[in-house]
Amino acid sequence: MSEFASEPSGAAAGGSGGPSANAYPLGLRLAGLRVVVVGGGAVATRRVPALLDAGADVLLVAPDLTPALRAHVDAGRLHWVSRRFAADDLDGAWLVQVAIDDPTAAATVSAAAAERRIFCVRADDRNAATAWTPAVTRYGPVTVAVLGGGDPRRAVSVRDAIRALLVSDSAGPGEPLNAPAGGGDRRGRVALVGAGPGDPELITLRGWRLLSEADVVVADRLVPGLLLDELRTGVELVDASKIPYGPSRTQEEINRILVDRALAGAFVVRLKGGDPYVFGRGGEELLACAAAGVPVTVVPGVTSSIAAPAAAGIPVTHRSVAHEFTVVSGHVAPESPDSLVRWEALAGLRGTLVILMGLKNLPSIASTLLAHGRAPGTPAAVIQEATTGGQRIVRSTLGEVTDAVTAAGLRPPAVVVVGDVVEALGVAGLT
Repeated sequence: MSEFASEPSGAAAGGSGGPSANAYPLGLRLAGLRVVVVGGGAVATRRVPALLDAGADVLLVAPDLTPALRAHVDAGRLHWVSRRFAADDLDGAWLVQVAIDDPTAAATVSAAAAERRIFCVRADDRNAATAWTPAVTRYGPVTVAVLGGGDPRRAVSVRDAIRALLVSDSAGPGEPLNAPAGGGDRRGRVALVGAGPGDPELITLRGWRLLSEADVVVADRLVPGLLLDELRTGVELVDASKIPYGPSRTQEEINRILVDRALAGAFVVRLKGGDPYVFGRGGEELLACAAAGVPVTVVPGVTSSIAAPAAAGIPVTHRSVAHEFTVVSGHVAPESPDSLVRWEALAGLRGTLVILMGLKNLPSIASTLLAHGRAPGTPAAVIQEATTGGQRIVRSTLGEVTDAVTAAGLRPPAVVVVGDVVEALGVAGLT
């Protein structure tokens, strides 16, 4: 919900309390209500998304628009009148935002708003406005709006400090600051959360928030360990490691754990390396929960298929080099009857080939690609434990990459990249 606070600011703005009067904080429920935004520049570009998120019926009045605002118009999210402001634009409005820096034109809008008793936000002069937009932070169901006594910098500073408290789980032992009383609607459900490629800072903000609220966390082997170290007291941690070619929990057992814990009333986070749907069996887990009537939230994650090359200074696409990239699983050898990958077709592509879980079968994969026409001199790279302190990179060619990986002693998890993009940016290191 977008929130505003009104402050009487003298006769010029239609108020009577004077600019020194305290503001009265108020949350406006704008769904379906007309809000007029005057101006089509940078300020309007910043303000319009929150109004749309609140469900407001937005009328934008401006001769010209930024590309971002025009995209909203083209998508039918708001109405645009391509001209300067006229007083009757405010007919039927509940709120007006003046997003122009011309004081004379802004005063005209203020006067029309005061005549109709419509609260008016002014970007050019906060003391001439009857409403202020606060500094806002949103954290799940919690919206915090801060008014800094007319000082935007103070408001932003306090807002940032409050957000740090919200994400730090500092409300008390075992309970996050923003947890709903009595569990609220977060109980009895499952969230499939992508933890990212390895660096704990690469989990999404939403994934981090849900993890801080979890009662049960079912974690894969490849999730960043530091994320587990930050779980609140009392969380049940279930190790769902599926170690390649070693002991592992079956997928059916993982599905049962998710369903059983959720049906018992717990909020369960299934924490998965990378993205839940990129070779992560997230679809199977969602279907199991749906069959049992358990609500599921899916939080995408940063997949290693893109993050690992990026961490090694390799863009998966690059102008004039590669206009396509293909991601495949290499956990089944090309010659196996269980393989669903058409390796001969991949060999004929000119773009980038990214292979996950392919280190064990790399000799067979490389020879198959070569046998079907991929040039031996095609650049290739293998990135081990991308984005972590254990990251190692081997650069070679398709014809020699198997020997290079063996000589370097690389181990899983590792991502293989084949294509000219491996050399597109040179070998400059990244930090």
